Amino acid sequence: MRAAIIVFPGINRERDLAIALERSTGRAPRMVWHKETDLAGIDLIAIPGGFSYGDYLRCGAMAAQSPVMGAIRAHAARGGHILGVCNGFQILTEAGLLPGALLRNAALRFLSMDCHLRVERADTDFTRHYQRGEVFRAPLAHGDGNYFADEATLDRLEGEGRVAFRYTTPMGETTPGANRNGSARNIAGIYSENLRILGLMPHPEDLVDPLMGGTDGKPLFDSIAALAA
Repeated sequence: MRAAIIVFPGINRERDLAIALERSTGRAPRMVWHKETDLAGIDLIAIPGGFSYGDYLRCGAMAAQSPVMGAIRAHAARGGHILGVCNGFQILTEAGLLPGALLRNAALRFLSMDCHLRVERADTDFTRHYQRGEVFRAPLAHGDGNYFADEATLDRLEGEGRVAFRYTTPMGETTPGANRNGSARNIAGIYSENLRILGLMPHPEDLVDPLMGGTDGKPLFDSIAALAA
C-alpha cells in the first residue's frame, strides 16, 4: 500500500501520521509538498493536522486552493482513498470533498485532551479492524472542531451510513458532556458517498504504540494497510 502525506505550510502532525502509517503498512509514506502535482501510483492520500497557512483565513481555506488539490480531486474522482485528520478534515470540507464545515468550538476555547469515539460501522476500508459500536480513546487538539451541516445534510449522512465516529462517554453514550466542541449530533468523523474519503477531528495516529500511552488508534491504520491486500 503506497501512501502520500500532503505537507502544507504550518502543518505539524505529518511525522505522527507517517509513524502510524509505516507501523501498520511496513512502508514509509511519501512526503508531498503542497506545490507538487504528481500523485501517480498513490493508493492513499493522507492530510495531517496542524495549522495550514497559520489558519489566517478559515481553517483549511487557503490550503484548499493549493496546487496539489487538483491532483487530490483527481485521485478522489478515480475512487482513490483519502484520510484527513483534524486540519486535514477542515481542508477536505473547504475543498468540497466532504460536506459540512468545522466551526469554532462551542466554548470558543482551544481544546487539548483525550476523547472517546464510537465506531458507527465496521465494514469500511478504514474501520475493518474495529467492531461496530466499539469505543476507543483518541487525543484531540483543535480550536475549530465543531462539525456543522444543515439538517438535510445531517439526515442524509445518517441515512446513508456516512457518520464514521461519534464523541461518546467511555461507555459509548452520546452525551453533551462527551461532545466538548459542540459538534452536530456528536459527529467526530464522516465519509464521502463512496466511503473512500474519511475526515475526522481527533488524532488516532497519536495512539499506535504502547510507548505513546496506548494503541487505540492502530486498528484504523491496520485497516488502511489492508487496502492493497
